[in-house]
Amino acid sequence: MNRFSEEIVKHKKIIIIIFVIFALITGIMTAAVSINYKMIDYLPKDSPSTIAIRIIKDEFSDDMPSGRVMINNVSITEALEYKEKIKNIDGITSVSWLDDIIGLNTLQSVPLEFLDKEIVDSYYKENSALLTISIESGKEQDTVAKLYEIIGKDNSASGEGINLAETQNMSVSEVLNAMLILLPIVIFILIITTSSWAEPLLFLSSMGIAIVINMGTNIIFGEISFISNTVSPVLQLAVSLDYAIFLLHSFNKHRLKTDPETAMKNAIKESVSTVAASASTTVIGFASLMFMRFGIGADLGITLLKGVILSFITVMVFLPSIALLLYKTIDKTRHRKFIPDFKGSGKFIMKIRIPFLILALVIVIPVFLAQSKTEFLYGLGDITASTRAGTDSRLIEEKFGKDNMLVLLIPKENVGKEKELCDKLSALTHVTSVISYETSVGSIIPHEFVPKEAYDQFYSENFSRIVLYTDNGEEDKAAFETIETITDIADKYYDTHYLTGTSATLYDMKSTVSSDTRRVNIVAIIGIFIVLLITFRSISLPFILVFCIETAIWINLSVPYFLDNKINFIGYLIISTVQLGATVDYAILFTNSYLGSRKELIRKDAIISTISNNLVAVLTSAIILASAGFALAITSNNPIISELGLLLGRGTLLSLMMVVLVLPALLVLFDKIIKKTTMKINWK
Repeated sequence: MNRFSEEIVKHKKIIIIIFVIFALITGIMTAAVSINYKMIDYLPKDSPSTIAIRIIKDEFSDDMPSGRVMINNVSITEALEYKEKIKNIDGITSVSWLDDIIGLNTLQSVPLEFLDKEIVDSYYKENSALLTISIESGKEQDTVAKLYEIIGKDNSASGEGINLAETQNMSVSEVLNAMLILLPIVIFILIITTSSWAEPLLFLSSMGIAIVINMGTNIIFGEISFISNTVSPVLQLAVSLDYAIFLLHSFNKHRLKTDPETAMKNAIKESVSTVAASASTTVIGFASLMFMRFGIGADLGITLLKGVILSFITVMVFLPSIALLLYKTIDKTRHRKFIPDFKGSGKFIMKIRIPFLILALVIVIPVFLAQSKTEFLYGLGDITASTRAGTDSRLIEEKFGKDNMLVLLIPKENVGKEKELCDKLSALTHVTSVISYETSVGSIIPHEFVPKEAYDQFYSENFSRIVLYTDNGEEDKAAFETIETITDIADKYYDTHYLTGTSATLYDMKSTVSSDTRRVNIVAIIGIFIVLLITFRSISLPFILVFCIETAIWINLSVPYFLDNKINFIGYLIISTVQLGATVDYAILFTNSYLGSRKELIRKDAIISTISNNLVAVLTSAIILASAGFALAITSNNPIISELGLLLGRGTLLSLMMVVLVLPALLVLFDKIIKKTTMKINWK
């Protein structure tokens, strides 16, 4: 470590130049990182809905429908003209309407009253035509913009593809808006907790370079999710700013006794182990997300993990270099500390520790049970509820019904068995119509006499496609029960079958996430427990620390249950690991300080000293992290991101309360047990 610190001090100018150049290069690379807005892409490859989509793409002439377009006040001829215009939009891979089901010649030559009313009403009702479109993946934003130009404001468009486009529009300025609110808050907090006007700029410059490098190096993955793109810069700043604060604090302390270069060498040696331990708990929290089968966890986990590692490297290498280059500026801009030292806080907290400990013990079981019963949302419907996509969706539902479409793929076998299956499916409560070759054309007519475009709607080389329309919401209880019923019925007729559609995809997400939740939480807790075990070489302390943070997490996640609110599953998965990994540092800091003070003081005096000496540091870190969360909650138009921000902000404050108000009581209460179960402790 001596050689490491000496090399940094010796080559500080070269280090600064290298980091700045690398930041500029990666900053340019950031624009080339592709952002994925499709949650379905992160489902396991063996999920039924994923397999179905792959089969449709490979074997059928058109893609899986991703939107509906309603054209008002049009004749059959005018509707067909609109269809051709929409089909010619770059990014539209297919457009289907009534003519694809019954044949163009039939539609143009046979009066509507002589056609099957149920089929006609699904596509043309009260002079309004309902077209189904497929949008090429990755082109939703531009394609929907062109679609709106053609249909104008008097017509409507809705569906997954439209929602994706709206989500992209909303996400463009998410990070910028969050940073515009967060940065002034962080600067203010740093100003009142440091003793120089220049120090906050050093903190932010080092963190800014780490964030830019992290975002630019995401190009090695090809693409990242919009969740990672929005959340990771803010979280990286919030969880790793402590590293910079600790290093400069140590530097300033050593400068009172020696010259700047020696002081920095000592600061690096003193800080690296502590910062590494702090970073490791955060890394484990993020790394646990990578154990999810649902790929969004790995996407976010590896982005944040890489960000924390880059922040650690930047703080240990770049920050010392620039601090030595600008230490005279730091000296010239000294000011008195604006925040009180809270020296009397230890005695006050000791007086109220018992009521808070009792309160924590009383509520821990109820909040644990409540958070396990919290209900989740999995789709994008709520995100676009207040946009044009949401309004259009309601207009289409008013005229044509909810029309939640599912596609069932079955082996291309016996026509009679297929008809029997369709009859069973048609009898289901929430199935409004079933469209297949048998129901639309009939087995009586030889397929040689059926128009090719109509035949290809239902048959590929290996599979038969059955389209079911239901009146369920996308992810309500009835929708998931309908999915299960359809699957059970299909099981009786075919060994192999696949169901897809928005509700089927969300059902697969729910099934995947249910197992992911347990796995991720267990991995995170075990990982951090092991780090604490190694750090303190104690059997009892890891239990005490994990209890404090986990209780805060359970309280946080139980709030939606008590308020009878559903939360998006992404927020739940992320916060349970991020809150644990990021805020357990507060507990580590308090415990380390207590163990040190306990060597010379009795237990009550030791905890009073611990609280008085560390409260400002913990408050600074917690306020910054909570501010990051609340900044996301305030600025984001995306309910997923906003909800995650609220969970992060609230969770950080709850962790702070548990560490400051409950942990001291536990350390004092279990003092003798800690002594007996911890190695190399010589307390009186």
